[in-house]
Amino acid sequence: MPPKPSFTLGIEEEFQVVDPATRELKSHIAEMFAEGEKRLKDEIKREMHDAVIEVGTPICTDVAHARREVTRLRGEISRLTRESGLRIASAGTHPISHWANVAITPVARYDKIIYDLQMIARANLVFGLHVHVAIEDNETRIQVMNAARYFLPHIFALSVNSPFWCGHNTGWKSYRTKVFERFPRTGLPDFFRGWSEFEEQVSLLVRTNCIDNAKKIWWDVRPHPFFPTLEYRICDVPMRIDETICFAAIFQAVTVKLWKIYNSNMSWRIYRRSLINENKQRAARFGVEGMLIDFGKGAEVPFEQLLDELLEFIDDVVDELGSRKEVYYAREILKHRTGADRQLAAYEKRKDLRDVVDYIIQETEIGL
Repeated sequence: MPPKPSFTLGIEEEFQVVDPATRELKSHIAEMFAEGEKRLKDEIKREMHDAVIEVGTPICTDVAHARREVTRLRGEISRLTRESGLRIASAGTHPISHWANVAITPVARYDKIIYDLQMIARANLVFGLHVHVAIEDNETRIQVMNAARYFLPHIFALSVNSPFWCGHNTGWKSYRTKVFERFPRTGLPDFFRGWSEFEEQVSLLVRTNCIDNAKKIWWDVRPHPFFPTLEYRICDVPMRIDETICFAAIFQAVTVKLWKIYNSNMSWRIYRRSLINENKQRAARFGVEGMLIDFGKGAEVPFEQLLDELLEFIDDVVDELGSRKEVYYAREILKHRTGADRQLAAYEKRKDLRDVVDYIIQETEIGL
């Protein structure tokens, strides 16, 4: 067996840049971004739409380290935008702004995506959370990914944070995932027998000009093309730092537990992508309020029951990771409701989407 993985963490968050007067998305000022690059170097990145800023932590040794880095980066971006009279907001979609009114960042890579996908790319104005967990061995990484797919809807249901789109209540708790599904090579990945089979698929896609590299494979979890990490991409970006850290801690714990099973020459039951996708669709529609499928029992069960099973499954690794408090914050999310539920509650008070934007901005800054 290869050496034990390091299981270090990296976290990327995509933020909305908002004009606090109009509550609309605002293209960030060039000077502001240049100042951000001066302060944060490669920790800040431009995205395809000009009103989006992405920040990414350095490699974090554990969840406590990740919390410090996420808090630092949110604080820096918050200060940076405030200096320009703007704010950051953290949600999977913007409640009011229409994608057609948001400028595209003039970068060759984005120009190619726009050329290939046209309106689908222009309309992809969504904001996600990406969590990297390091597994240095290729074969181990692909086997853990196969098993981890089962748990993605459970964690995703806790993260739903995008009920509004272009001024409308969509009826979905995560409309972000419905928008992003229009892209090719998204959603849950297939099962791969091994690393070589995954490499063969990537090679075929490159050879036939579907992609120029594996960076254009946008699955809900993927082996990162340039780093030795599993990159979990299924979650809406959360409003609160505590939520971001909770999801990162759960992803890390699931990864470690599945590695222990694999390292002991045992296996976690592999379910078909189409079955797991049934749970993903329910999570996107209803969040934590719906019924998910327990495939072992072959029955619908309340989300809380599957969350209990997930927490029980990883309970024996959270103490060695030092993340018990962060992992069990999932129960607080269940108690105080998801970001989507809280956005809907903010809207119900006066039926004014500007109140929702104000609420998201306020929640984004908690803990800074």
